[in-house]
Amino acid sequence: MGTSLRALRALALLAGFHLLTLAVLGALLGADVAAWLWAPTAVAVELTVLSALLGVPIVRATLLLGRPGHADVVGLPVSESEQPGLWRTVRSLAERVGTRAPDAILLTGDANAGVSEDTRLLGLLPGPRRLYIGVPLLTGLTQPQFHAVLAHELAHYCNTDTRLAGLTHRGRDSVLRTSDAFQEQERKRLDRKRARREKAAAKAVAKGREAKEVNTGRAGFTYRIAAKPFLAYARFYLRATHSAARAQELAADRTAARVAGRDATASALREIAVLDAVHDFYMSRYATMGIPAGLLPPRGEVFGGLRSLLTAPERQENLAALRSEPPAGVPSRYDTHPAPADRIRLVEALPDDGRANAPAGPALALLRDAEQVLAELEAAVLTPETLALERADWPELTHRTAHTLTVEEARPLREALAAAGLPVSPASPSADLAAFLDAVDAGGLWRIANHLPKSPEAARARGRAAREFLRPALHSGLCDLTELALAETAAARWELSWAEPARLLLPGGREAAEAVAAAVRPAVGDVPDTAPLRELLRSSTA
Repeated sequence: MGTSLRALRALALLAGFHLLTLAVLGALLGADVAAWLWAPTAVAVELTVLSALLGVPIVRATLLLGRPGHADVVGLPVSESEQPGLWRTVRSLAERVGTRAPDAILLTGDANAGVSEDTRLLGLLPGPRRLYIGVPLLTGLTQPQFHAVLAHELAHYCNTDTRLAGLTHRGRDSVLRTSDAFQEQERKRLDRKRARREKAAAKAVAKGREAKEVNTGRAGFTYRIAAKPFLAYARFYLRATHSAARAQELAADRTAARVAGRDATASALREIAVLDAVHDFYMSRYATMGIPAGLLPPRGEVFGGLRSLLTAPERQENLAALRSEPPAGVPSRYDTHPAPADRIRLVEALPDDGRANAPAGPALALLRDAEQVLAELEAAVLTPETLALERADWPELTHRTAHTLTVEEARPLREALAAAGLPVSPASPSADLAAFLDAVDAGGLWRIANHLPKSPEAARARGRAAREFLRPALHSGLCDLTELALAETAAARWELSWAEPARLLLPGGREAAEAVAAAVRPAVGDVPDTAPLRELLRSSTA
């Protein structure tokens, strides 16, 4: 399909959305007029208010113009004088692809790459081009693989894919914004009604009555109905535009294979599937793990620490498995990209081009002073509040974060101690643990446990059933409190691992988790025995 026809199709789809909004607004206005002419005043007022509530998200979506898909990307612009090696590579690849090089390069923190173009006349005339490069790609790819990624993105310029992106995104954004607004209003009403019902149920349980089943009934029904035509049009719009987008991705893959080599392109697709999963895991498990403790990794390591995870010897077997089995299956009909396994299969089916043994240096070497770039990227993409957090090296960050989280997890048990009338010292977990053990020896275990948070079912239980409901929380809270006491009195520290969750280690390197669990178990038994736990504390501090 030529550029003019594709522009006409995108414009027709956008016009269809505006016709739909006019039809719905007209129906609401007609209902209001009819109500004021023939219905009682109270009914007319109520219907008019309802029409106004339903019409607001429609009007907002119609008036707010959608932005090109990458307009809100936050990143670090790099000029040719700052990064001559990267720009030289991009210009060389653009020439081989057969297109004009981008006018700007923006480094981002995502494991992705993309292109955009600010066009005129509905995409018929070209405009300034931008190339977006995720630093995780530079971190995890070899140079041949990275060349394949760049060739793929530059190929979108050849097929004028980027020229129509703004218009297509404008329609898609307007349709989805409208349906999302209705669904958000529906969720708010459901949440409010559910909260009221749950509050009433809790009051009933507190008074010893049986709680009624939480039922939201018809809450949000009006918004649910109003959203239906927009959801139907959104499905049609996405199907109409995404089928073409998938064909464009496959065409760009073929161009990448021609320019960068079949094997480099296939291996890049495999590695990107790995990086996509590993990067998300790294950001949630490592890069941002210190935020609850008010900490960030060392400068440059928020994104740069991904290298440690990718090169950890204990991770290599899992990474190899991910490379050998990329995500398969049938993608959603609304997905703009075919399944990675299908893309890899089609590229590997291309004729051998004899470029299997191309040099494979790290892509990050294309950057001048990569460590400085990683640090500058943090300043460009992180919020001021995040940047203001204290920096700590990885071992210290791990220990302090795990300590903070364990303090929070032990909080219910310490509050139960206070509610039971026992002395609590927020600054001394060992003192709280000693008070707990003395109370257990005095027969007060279940008096303390009774103050732990309970589910409605647990609150209704009596006797042994009540104890079984409370025992897991009691065991978990006591383990946490014991770990805090060991950190306070035995210099135990949580240790960073790039292969597994942080572990609490006693002096000498002995792992504490199993020993703590084994010692805590008798202390919360039917016949409590605190001796094993007291012995663990004594031997650890000796």
